[in-house]
Amino acid sequence: MSDERLRRWRLVLGGERADGTGASLTGDDARMDGALERLYGAGDREEGRPRPGRRGAGLGDSAPSVARWLGDIREYFPSTVVQVMQKDAIERLDLTRLLTEPEMLEAVEPDVHLVGTLLSLNRVLPDRAREAARAVVRKVTGDLERRLAARTRSAAGGALDRAARVSRPRRLADVDWDRTIRANLRHYLPEHGTIVPERMVGYGRRRDGVERDVVLAVDQSGSMAASVVYASVFGAALASLRALRTSLVVFDTAVADLTDQLHDPVEVLFGARLGGGTDINRAVAYCQGLITRPADTILVLVSDLYEGGDRDEMLQRAAALTASGVRVVVLLALSDEGAPSYDHDTAAALAALGVPAFACTPDAFPDLMAAAIERRDLTEWASRASPG
Repeated sequence: MSDERLRRWRLVLGGERADGTGASLTGDDARMDGALERLYGAGDREEGRPRPGRRGAGLGDSAPSVARWLGDIREYFPSTVVQVMQKDAIERLDLTRLLTEPEMLEAVEPDVHLVGTLLSLNRVLPDRAREAARAVVRKVTGDLERRLAARTRSAAGGALDRAARVSRPRRLADVDWDRTIRANLRHYLPEHGTIVPERMVGYGRRRDGVERDVVLAVDQSGSMAASVVYASVFGAALASLRALRTSLVVFDTAVADLTDQLHDPVEVLFGARLGGGTDINRAVAYCQGLITRPADTILVLVSDLYEGGDRDEMLQRAAALTASGVRVVVLLALSDEGAPSYDHDTAAALAALGVPAFACTPDAFPDLMAAAIERRDLTEWASRASPG
């Protein structure tokens, strides 16, 4: 085995009795190994076996020690790896308390998971840490907006244009000649050098007002933290389209309407209160009260469907909304975190009512909204969009 392969195996296996490579580490490799050991080290042993939940050297119980470790991993690992290690450190070593200190927040690599942790601490953040926390949240939401907002506006705007097309335009001024010609190329008469248009494609009469209502209802229980972050960014992007009337509702056992804060995703997130129980029925009931044009309304419920309220009544409400013409879709997660945990029985019950329920990545959400606006089959869309 080459020296390079031995080096890599040594970094993977760690030291002590787990090290069967015979390789030794120096310089940056030794410091990388030390950073990994402090997070993933086996720790104290009993009878030759690792003790679960314990670590080796650890990070210590002080902000300076953790800040030095954060600086080390940012120096020796790429940002994507740093984000994973930070998330693991918060979960494995219970560092949430230290995140209330400004110097810690200045040392971390901002990402969606960190924002979720900070939002769960929102109510206990001291004043001196609150501004630093806001800076972290603003950086992450700003990066997400640059990546996703333009695509969302473009997809939704294009879908609204397509939804406005008609097959029998009333006036010549309403004919889309380019699409009409392409739709009738098979009817070309070469002897006459012309096309006989059997089907006209035109624009519907454009309305200056709102063409669709969108209601985003987002479960803010602790397990849905990443979904709340992404929903705030998408809500702001949709609210910027004049042809859409967008509402954002977040809920646990209570319901909070954050529509008036959609101009700023950071305000939305600090208006959320992550954690607590879940009453989906109460949230759906509130959303019913917002709907005035069922046939032109899309209700997106983002939830893992673990209902702490009245499940049967929630299903009855979903059935009534669908029967009235509302496009109801349930996103079991709006994140990049892989297959989510969710209540399979409730998802199946909703599917039986004609309400599709599936997970959606942030990159796929703009196309989902376009499909909903055009009233396409969302179950079919989800099956085609799924990587499986």
